[in-house]
Amino acid sequence: MKVPVVIMRGGTSKGVFLNHQHMPTNPALWEEFLLDVMGSPDQRQIDGLGGANSLTSKAAIIKKSDSPAFDVEYTFAQVSIDHQMVDFKGNCGNISSAVGPYAIEQGMVPIKEPVTKVRIYNTNTKKLIIAEVEVENGQVKAEGNCFIPGVPGTGSPIYLSFTQAEGAVTGKLFPTGKRVDMIRTADRLIPVSIVDVANPLVFVRAKDVGLNGTELPAEYTPEKLKELEEIRSIAAEMCGFADRKEATLKSPAVPKMTIVASPADYTDRTGMQRQSADMDIVIRMMSMQKPHQALAITGAICTTAAAFLEDTILSDLIDIKQEVFRLAHPAGIMETKVDFVAGHISAIKVVRTARTILEGNVFTKKNYALSHQLA
Repeated sequence: MKVPVVIMRGGTSKGVFLNHQHMPTNPALWEEFLLDVMGSPDQRQIDGLGGANSLTSKAAIIKKSDSPAFDVEYTFAQVSIDHQMVDFKGNCGNISSAVGPYAIEQGMVPIKEPVTKVRIYNTNTKKLIIAEVEVENGQVKAEGNCFIPGVPGTGSPIYLSFTQAEGAVTGKLFPTGKRVDMIRTADRLIPVSIVDVANPLVFVRAKDVGLNGTELPAEYTPEKLKELEEIRSIAAEMCGFADRKEATLKSPAVPKMTIVASPADYTDRTGMQRQSADMDIVIRMMSMQKPHQALAITGAICTTAAAFLEDTILSDLIDIKQEVFRLAHPAGIMETKVDFVAGHISAIKVVRTARTILEGNVFTKKNYALSHQLA
């Protein structure tokens, strides 16, 4: 079966973009369909479009919105590499950055030069994201001078504003009702803060799990990753996502494990020396039980919001007063900008780049009844 598909890089992630009308008519078949397209489960994803990495095993389903409040509706899917499952619970901020360009290129929104604003309704979190995309001569502008850590070269900047993102998945800013929870693992009692803004994160201080916070992805031992997943699984149970024994399989992407520490000098994975004076926090995230090579955008959004909250485990690590917040991750330093209205956060903005890599057709192994019959 031949299905139209676009492969796009969004920020530090890469994914398969599909028009909603080319998805199976029965939503119950979406999981099977996406596993077919990506070649999962298989660690190499050799028989599909997946890149054998959690950052490249993602899908975005886009449709023109029927609501006058939005331009397009976007559903994010994290496709498991080794398991027969697709996680639709949360959103991916990096993939979100390619939704605007996709919608413009597919003719879903009218073009307005030099910047086209695309109002994106994320169905996973039921939240609005506004993308500002540069357009030139009727086309999405790909070239530019914007550099983001974790991506070679430069591109045209895409600004994403996450508005009123509290309670994106759980409906609550603090899913457990507490600003600090105590989690008991097999060998220790660990304080955590679970915060849900753009995506739910479980924050852990590096020192509380025997880390200094500046570790690079290759430095995490299998034993340490197992301990971190144990903490995350317990947090998933506390959020009501899954029993702790099944969380790795049933809710592998949320909440996201996030390790934080005070600013410190370190050498990033590109070999560049980073100075503590250039950052407000050191952050390391897990992506599908493996160390993130950079930083999830929704993770940056949630951490930025959490930095302005009182009485969490971040409170004694951060002294943030300015609107720009600097997060030091394995590939460099990301900046977010906070917009305040009457003393409250109204939106958090990040800058990304994105581009179309391929447009064509994917051949599935099975026939599916699609929402729109293909020729």
